[in-house]
Order: sequence, then C-alpha cells, then structure tokens
Amino acid sequence: MLNFVNKNKLLTYVKFYFYYIIDYRDREFMIFNETKTHEITVDVVIMTMKYDALHVLLVKRTTEPFKDKWAIPGGYVRLSENLDQAALRILKERTNIDNVYLEQLYTFGDPLRHPNARVITCAYFALVRAEDFNIVTTPELGWHKISDMPPLAFDHKDIIEYSLKRTRERLELCPVAYQLLNEKFTLTEMQKAYELIMGKKLDKRNFRKKALATQGLIELDEFTKSSSKRPARLYTFKDIKLNSKRAHFISKKKEKK
Repeated sequence: MLNFVNKNKLLTYVKFYFYYIIDYRDREFMIFNETKTHEITVDVVIMTMKYDALHVLLVKRTTEPFKDKWAIPGGYVRLSENLDQAALRILKERTNIDNVYLEQLYTFGDPLRHPNARVITCAYFALVRAEDFNIVTTPELGWHKISDMPPLAFDHKDIIEYSLKRTRERLELCPVAYQLLNEKFTLTEMQKAYELIMGKKLDKRNFRKKALATQGLIELDEFTKSSSKRPARLYTFKDIKLNSKRAHFISKKKEKK
C-alpha cells in the first residue's frame, strides 16, 4: 500500500498529527491551569426627569478603548475599598455628585464586554431630581435623553436598559417615581413621572384612583399657585420604604457644617 503513497506527503501528515497532539495537550493544560486574573469596576446609572423626558447622565471617555464615546460614569475598584465606597468615590470624581441614594443593580460579566481585558462590573443606579445637584454640563459631561442616546461605550446601553427595566418592575412594589419629583407635587406631575418610566400613556382616572390608594402618599392642605391654570392640590410622600430583597442600597448623608 505504501508503494502507492507519496512518502513526503505521508511524513507531512504524521508530523502534523504529532504537532496537533502536542498543541491540543498544551491547550488542555492551560485550560485547567489558567492563572490570569480579572479586573473589577463599578458603573453608576443616574436618571432624572428633565423637559418632560427621562434623561441619563453620561461622560465622554478621554482614553482608549472607545475614546470620545459617551459612557456611564465608572471606574476601577481600588484594593482598599469595597464596592459601595468605589461607587460613591467614582460618582464624586466624575460628576461631583456626593449625596445620592444608590441601588446596587446587577453584575455584568460577559467575557467580551471589554475589548482589551477581562473586566467584571457591578452596576448601581439612582433616580434623582436634577435640581438637587449642581451639575455643570460640559462637552465631556451632560444629560442625554434615554430615548435618543448617542452610541455608547462597552455594554453601557444594555446596563441603562436593564436599570430602566428594574425601575419599571419596582413601580409595582413601591412608588420609586417620587424620587424624580419635588418634595411637594401634584398627581399630574406624579403621573408624568410614571409615564416616562413606563414609556407609555396612562389613563388619568385609573391612575388617580391607584395613586390615592398608595401607601405613604399624604394629601396636603396646599395648592399650586398659578394664575393661568386652576390650582391643583399638592401631595407628598412620607415613610417610603425602599428596601428590597433583590437590591442593596447605599447612601451618603450630607455632612453638617
């Protein structure tokens, strides 16, 4: 049989097979003896209601990867700090926000989410009143409509969408939309906040009925002051409990001067 086979070709096949076995064993060895570590980051989604639209706070990246792309405020966790401390520090460094109630959202760990390294991120999010924070918008920092966001770095679009999904789910358990409202508000303003979060119009009569039955909603003996419209009754929330079995909250109280 060998008389009919090109000996050089046969040797080539043998060498290839031999090298393949060695290469395969090396790969198998590496799989079970992998020592490469990963990096940990935190990303913070800050959402607010502005100009009758839901906005998210974004920063423009100044370094690669994704240089000049918009992103959620985030950064690496230091060896000396836990995740909560890192989230508050990074938020302060990137946006100058240092007093916010954050909810730990989810851990995103797709091996391909970062193009240059193995990076796992713990995402936090919060609903805030824009007027409560002295955020000076710049070409590198600003509010963007969630319905019209620019192309984002990494998987930050997915993180924002997940935070919005979580917020919608929590509306069924707790009126978290109040975090977007002033301390005193009308039911119309409350309905608008719900509509922005839900992404759809709500029936006014049904909403008012459910809203008035919401635990913690307090009817005030106060009305809006407007010369062009009929005064509307004001409401506020009291004793709202945000605790959730699926969430972990952190807050940093303002220091007394």
